Amino acid sequence: MQFLNKEDVLNAFHYRASTRSYDGSRKISAEDFNYILELGRLSPSSVGSEPWQFLVLQNADLRQKLKPYCWGIPTMETASHIVAILAKKNARYDTPYFAEIMNRRGLQGEARDKAMGIYQKFQAEDIAILDTERSLYDWASKQTYIALANMMTGAALIGVDSCPIEGFAYKEVNQILADEGLFDPAEWGVSVMVTFGYRDKEIRPKARKTFEQVVKFVE
Repeated sequence: MQFLNKEDVLNAFHYRASTRSYDGSRKISAEDFNYILELGRLSPSSVGSEPWQFLVLQNADLRQKLKPYCWGIPTMETASHIVAILAKKNARYDTPYFAEIMNRRGLQGEARDKAMGIYQKFQAEDIAILDTERSLYDWASKQTYIALANMMTGAALIGVDSCPIEGFAYKEVNQILADEGLFDPAEWGVSVMVTFGYRDKEIRPKARKTFEQVVKFVE
C-alpha cells in the first residue's frame, strides 16, 4: 500500500476551509462523491455502533423547503451535494440494533454474552447514558462527527470543498425530512448537515490557536 506524504496531507488541512459560497455550475462527479461517502461509512465509532445514516439531498424542491430553516444560506441552492447525517435515537445495548451489530461481527454464544456484558456496563456505568433518550441520542450524535470530519478531510484531499452546518432549526428540518418519508423520526434524528462543492472565491486563511496552546505532553 502506498501512503501519502505528510506535506500533502498538511497542505490539504490548510486548504480546507468552511465554504459558504459555491460555484453552482460545478458538480462533483458520482465517482468522487461516492468516495467521500465511503470515507464516512468506513469511519470508526464507539463500540463499533455505526449509529449513522447519510441522506444525500439532491432534490431542488426539497432544498427550497429546507432553506428557510437553514438560516437562509444560499449554499442550499449552489452546493453540489448536501448531506444530512442522521444519528440513531435508541442505540441501547439491549435493543435489536445492538443485536444486529453482534450478528455483523459474527459473535455467538459465550463471546456474544461477554461482549453484551461489556457494552451494558459501558452504557450504564462508564459513560452513563441510559438515564434519558436524549443522552443516548447525544452519544450517537458524537459518533456522527467522526464520520463528518473524515468526509470533509477526504474531500479536501481531492480538491473538493465543504462546510459543516449546525445553523438550522432542528425541529423543523427533522419534520420536513420525516414528512418526506426519508426516515422514521422515532428511530433517527438529524445530527448535523454538511455541504460539498467547489468554492467560487478565495477564502481567507483560517485562524487557529498555536500548537503550544492546544498540546500538552504528559510524561
